[in-house]
Amino acid sequence: MPKNKRELLFSVTAKDCRWDYYRGSGSGGQKKNKTSSAVRCTHIDSKAVGQSEDGRSQSHNKKTAFKRMVDTDKFDRWVKVEFSRQSGALKAAEEATERLMHPNNIRVEIKENGKWKIVDPKDIPEDILEDICDEN
Repeated sequence: MPKNKRELLFSVTAKDCRWDYYRGSGSGGQKKNKTSSAVRCTHIDSKAVGQSEDGRSQSHNKKTAFKRMVDTDKFDRWVKVEFSRQSGALKAAEEATERLMHPNNIRVEIKENGKWKIVDPKDIPEDILEDICDEN
């Protein structure tokens, strides 16, 4: 048994995509002008798009469009988030963030009479909150 056994967390197939077929543009002759051989592949969850009208056959363009969709930055970001979610890493990060956001870990300073003063976030005067909100 290999030491580095891989575990499949999820897979992406053609069923996870919306497929659009259309007539290609540009040179290519009568075949290209009369058939819907150009293909657009849109991954439903990530909204990543790949398209191809390079080949004369729809099946060739379908494979190329899928590969181009997989190679997009948008799909890559979705894969990372999905991996984190399914592996439990995203939940662990959210829990760690909640622990770190505890009021004891947050320091708020306001300037009063030219001097900085540490205050509890709940005790910030209303007029200062209005000033802060107006700046943004």
